[in-house]
Amino acid sequence: MALFLVQHGRSLPKEKDPDQGLTEEGMAEVKRIAGVAAGYKVRVSRIKHSGKKRAKQTAEALASALAPEGGVEESRGLSPMDDVSAVARELRTEDNLMFVGHLPFMEKLTSYLITGSPDSLIFKFQNGGIVCLDKTAESPLWFIKWALMPNIG
Repeated sequence: MALFLVQHGRSLPKEKDPDQGLTEEGMAEVKRIAGVAAGYKVRVSRIKHSGKKRAKQTAEALASALAPEGGVEESRGLSPMDDVSAVARELRTEDNLMFVGHLPFMEKLTSYLITGSPDSLIFKFQNGGIVCLDKTAESPLWFIKWALMPNIG
């Protein structure tokens, strides 16, 4: 089973949208990545997002393609500067959860799960991309199983 981490899609600047919803391009990228994930038969049990407009829109677009049994829900602890160790303590690989949030939180959580420290950059996220983490029963640390990113450059 796995943990899926997603940085929200590209969002509008605050001057254009104070809530920073997704741009048209951002929504298109998220839908494209969601379609690829669905084509690979990625199974997600539930999608949790930070509650910010851009994260919620991203989560809903992913849910449209991936149809998680547990639906989409807002979850505390996924905001940009939240404590990653608090989220990490609650994780179980059998849940197949997807978290949709923000930087630097997603990169710090990835680093924390893989190395035990949030301070090393282990993976550079892209808006709308999915990073799949997994772990074995023998190790407390996670590893990157795969990633789908909107851009390869």
